[in-house]
This record gives sequence, C-alpha cells and structure tokens, in this order.
Amino acid sequence: MLTITQALHDQIVAHAREDHPDEACGVVAGPAGSGRPERFIPMLNAARSPTFYEFDSQDLLNLYREMDDRDEEPVVIYHSHTATEAYPSRTDISYANEPGAHYVLVSTADTDGAGDFQFRSFRIVEGVVTEEDVKVVEAY
Repeated sequence: MLTITQALHDQIVAHAREDHPDEACGVVAGPAGSGRPERFIPMLNAARSPTFYEFDSQDLLNLYREMDDRDEEPVVIYHSHTATEAYPSRTDISYANEPGAHYVLVSTADTDGAGDFQFRSFRIVEGVVTEEDVKVVEAY
C-alpha cells in the first residue's frame, strides 16, 4: 500500500493538471529504506507530448546524484495520462526500472465518469503490474 500525505497527493494532481494536455512526470523522494514519500520533485517532460513522457537524461542524472547526497531514494515515480485511464501502458512497464518504487498514475481524462482525474498506484517488477491501495493521510 502507498501511504502519502494529502499535500503530496495534491501537488502531484496539480502538476498533472498544470501540464495538461502534455503528460506530467516527476518523483517523490524519501529517506533511503523508509518507503516514506516526503520530497516532491516535479520534472520536465522532455518529450513534451500528450501521449508519452520522458525524463531529461541530464535532469535525471542530477536528481539521482542529489538523492544520493541526501541519502534518499525515489519512493514514488509519477506521471499523467491525458486521454486514457490511469493504468501503465506497455511503454510505462518497459521503462519501470525501480522495483522498490510506487508508480503513481494520474489521469486527467474522465475515463470512468468519476471526475476529471484518477489517482492510482502500482508496483511494477520485472514487467508484472500489481495495483495497490492508496492511503491519503494528513501527516506521517
């Protein structure tokens, strides 16, 4: 289960809405080994595409160096889907290379009649996708 604060949840959703119609992407880092998302890091979608996201390779390298210096790891890796449900695509699955991370997808399309966004979390390990519950809390 992903446990995330309301503030982080809202920041991820706001970023997805801001970048719409392009896909938004980013990371929420946390203390190494804690599994606790703490630091919101919105990234630039280098692809600037409504159907695909790509982290800029230099930005990603800088981020991993910074997390290493701060003894952090990527706890949440998120991106948005602008026209489809919040479920990993084949491309998303092929790029998922952090087996310990929660992969959060936000859909900015009303694909289920439940409103203009979905917020879902998945574990993706060796190509296997497992949806997990999301618990939103005020604080840890």
